[in-house]
Formats: sequence, C-alpha cells, structure tokens
Amino acid sequence: MKEEAESLVPVKDVADIQSAWSDWTPVAPEPERDENAVFHFKDQVSFTPNKSPEEMIREGVFGGSYFRPLRSRKLGIVVEGDWKELPEHWIRGLNVEKYLTSPEYDAEINKFHRACGQSIEEWEAAGWISHEHDVRGWFQWYCRFFQGRRCGDDERQISRWRKCVGETGRWKRTLLKQYARAGVRTVEDEDEVDEENEGDKSVISPVVSQTCLHWAWEVRQDDLDRWYHG
Repeated sequence: MKEEAESLVPVKDVADIQSAWSDWTPVAPEPERDENAVFHFKDQVSFTPNKSPEEMIREGVFGGSYFRPLRSRKLGIVVEGDWKELPEHWIRGLNVEKYLTSPEYDAEINKFHRACGQSIEEWEAAGWISHEHDVRGWFQWYCRFFQGRRCGDDERQISRWRKCVGETGRWKRTLLKQYARAGVRTVEDEDEVDEENEGDKSVISPVVSQTCLHWAWEVRQDDLDRWYHG
C-alpha cells in the first residue's frame, strides 16, 4: 500500500492537473446493458457493474455529499462545482444540495439507509486518489469512464472494482453469503421478508448492501441463481 500511495502523489503543476480533469473527449461508446441489467464495456470485458452512475446518484449514494466542496491537502486547493460536468439528464429534477453537494453525509437518502465507507479526505490520505485523473476518486472515475473517457488510471480502478464486487469480490461474496444464511433464493423472497419487517429494506446486510451499491453493484436474480447452483 505504501508503494501505491507514493506512486499517486502528484508530480505535475497543480494548474495542469486541474485542466486535465475536464480536458478530455470520449473515445469509447457508452456500455450496452443486457437482459440482467448488467453493463458491458467492449474494451473492458471484466468490468460488469449493474448500476449506472445516474441510478447511483438518484439512490443517494455517499449520503448526497460526494460532490461537496473538497479541500485537497495534497494539491492545496478547494475543489467545488465539478458536479456540473455530469450529463444534464443524469440530474434532471434532482435536488443538487441534497443529493450531490450536501456538506454532511445523510444516510437517510441512501437506498439502504446506512452510512458506510470512508471520506474522500481519508482516501486521499491513504493514497487511493490519482490526482491527475480524478481528484474525488472511484465514483468520479466511473462517471467519466461510463461516458467514454479512457485514462491511465483505468486498470487500477477496474482492479479495485473486481476485488470488491467482481465475480470473486470480497463484498459481493460476503453479501451473497448473508442471503444464503437468510434463506433468500429470489429477489421476490427478499421483498416478502421486507414486508414482514414493516418495509425495512435493510434486512439483508444493510451496510454491505450499501457498500456494494457504492461500487455500482447490487444483488440481482442471476447472482442468486449462480450462487446457489455453483
């Protein structure tokens, strides 16, 4: 981890780094979505999220605070207003102050109503931010990658995604094990369990479910089928 952190320390002029965040054009088409709602990128076949950035935003990921003003200690600047680069249709009708730029993390707007993960400041301190590409980290990278940007940080970010929610990802496997322990074999079964608990959508591992959603993945029927049938 130390070697990775050192390799991500900015080496360019801050102004050059800032200009690179918006100075890019799409070089790949947006992904296609299959019958199981999984996205497929032609140039990255191992990267198969099933939630789009727009869906994630509208489901309140990161407690609505992801695009709040961010003070980067490594760059020595405050980053703000970069939410405006998002496609207009992704945020049409959305309360920006509630879903994008909230100064405080609001777990109540998260789909599973749980706070999870670390702050961007903590990611930066841990060396997980490639400042030359995406000063806010993973989700900002995903928004841009989804729109067709390709950059030198793609392989690292996709590798991180695979380790979290890829076919053998730790959080994906953890969540599916929880489904198995609860005896939930279909998405409909989960809905029935929720109704018995007065609509509490957090019955199956809420924190892990929210964590997976932050990584653009949620449990679908084909995931459960493959888990139970090997």
